[in-house]
Order: sequence, then C-alpha cells, then structure tokens
Amino acid sequence: MELPVAQFPDVQANKPNIPVNLTRVGVTGVKKLVEIKRKDKRPIVLISTFEIFVDLPSDRKGANLSRNFEAIDEVLEKAINMPVYEIEELCSDVAKNLLGRHEYATRSEVRMKSEYVVKRESPSTKMQCQEVVDIFAEAIATRPEDEEIDVKKLIGAEVVGMTACPCAQEIMRDNAKAALRDLGVDLETIINFLNKVPMATHNQRGRGIISLEVSGDVEVSLDTIIEIIENSMSSSIVELLKRADEAMVVERAHKNPKFVEDCVRTMAQKVVREFGHVPDDAVVTIKQINEESIHRHNAFAERVALLGELREEIKNN
Repeated sequence: MELPVAQFPDVQANKPNIPVNLTRVGVTGVKKLVEIKRKDKRPIVLISTFEIFVDLPSDRKGANLSRNFEAIDEVLEKAINMPVYEIEELCSDVAKNLLGRHEYATRSEVRMKSEYVVKRESPSTKMQCQEVVDIFAEAIATRPEDEEIDVKKLIGAEVVGMTACPCAQEIMRDNAKAALRDLGVDLETIINFLNKVPMATHNQRGRGIISLEVSGDVEVSLDTIIEIIENSMSSSIVELLKRADEAMVVERAHKNPKFVEDCVRTMAQKVVREFGHVPDDAVVTIKQINEESIHRHNAFAERVALLGELREEIKNN
C-alpha cells in the first residue's frame, strides 16, 4: 500500500495581517559563476553577485523565494549550451523567467555585480599587467495587464583613475613664476619653462562610473565604457610601474589637470561620440567621485540624462 504524498501548506499564499503592497521582495548576495563568451577571444569567467526581486501584492503574505534561485540556475544552465555575450542580456533572461515563475508579480528586477580583469601595459616600459574593474548590469521586467513583458536593461562600469587639481596648480604656477623672476630669469624663459614642466598640485584617486539603460536588442560595449572612463580623468593608473612609468604617469596627470566636473563632462562628450548607434531614449548616468588628498571630504559630480538630450547640448556648443 502506497502512502499518500504529504501536501505542505503554501503559507506564502495566505493573506497578510496588514494588506500593504510591497515594491520589492527577494534575495541579495547570491553568488554564481558566470561564463561570458567573446567573439574571437577566450571566454571570461566571472564570480558574480546577484540581487533578485519581484513586487508583492497586498493579498499575499510572502513571495516564493526559492523560485528566484531556480530562475537563476535555469538560465545559467542554458548559458552553458548557448553562448552569452552580454551580462545585461543574462539579467534580462532571469528577470523574464522570474515573472514566469511568480504569477502574482507584475515587476521583477535583477542586479548583477562582478570584478572584470582587463589587460593593460605600463606607459613607458610596456610591461604587461592586469587591472580589475567593477562591472554591473541590471534588468527590470514589467508585465502590464494583458500585455507582453517589457524589459529595460542597464550595463555599466566603475573605473579607478587619477586626477590633478587645476586650482592648486595655478597657485603653484604663480609662485614658481615669482621665484624665477626673483632669481633673475627673463620672462620669455620663465614662460617656456612653465609650458614645458607642469607644476605641482594635489592629486585625487578618482572613481568614474558610467551606465546606459536601453530597451530591446541595442548592444552597448562594456569595453568601450571602460575606455571612456579611463580616458576622461587626468590619467589612468597602472598596477605595475617602473620608475620611468611612474614619471610618465605623474607628468601626464599634471599636464592634464581636471576638476571633478571636467571628468563628467568629458565622459558625456565621449559617450555621445562612441555610442552613435544607441537611440535617443537611452538613459545615461555619469558619475565622478574624487577622493581628496588634502581635504577630509570627497568631491562629487553627476549627470543623468537621455542620450538625446546630451546630443543636443553637445551639438549646440
């Protein structure tokens, strides 16, 4: 005689004592190994951390959180047999899968963060080295009543670089000019010297952040985002440096002094130039955080805009 299969109560489906809608319910800190394919290159293996959420109606006590884990595992299993080239597309697949599993939900959200290793070389001696960049992706899937699922995807990166303060440098330039004149150096020689040798100033370790939010099948190159951030500060930084490399990095930064605002505006200009194929309704977020060396505070600047708005502003200036 077969014993009946035990039926466990679905406690989450009960009505809550306080009937309030919840915007996001889910899990955070889910770590997964993700393999990203690359055309004509070796695949990248990322140790990624996920945050996964769905909304919860007021008539339901809780969400079936185990289904969130099932959704990620199912999508990643498929990725083993089907090439995945974009981390934001992976998040999109998980977000759509979540709505399929949570029939009561109208919105799902998936966030992914990873460390991405890029190959670089020192500027003078050309030594090969590796740099670690923080990358992230998000996807938000919505299911309006009697309509198909709509997905918005976001891809971005945070890169560390170096900035040199223009204000303090101008003060040091004036001091040097006065000292050289007191030593009897003629004005033409002083000007030639100051144009050739950049003056001292205080530096900051800068963190540049760019993200683009798009719909549909628009492709956004993560490597291009990283390059834009690196090239928008006074200088990029390299982990492995010989003396000649150190001198070149310092000189390059001091010949290209930038305020935190300058970095954001430079990134905006480069985003417009490099992402001509991205539609005007893409949402661009650009941030720069400079960790000051002579102050206790940090400097911050940000621009959030539609890509079309940035195109108009830059075109008219």
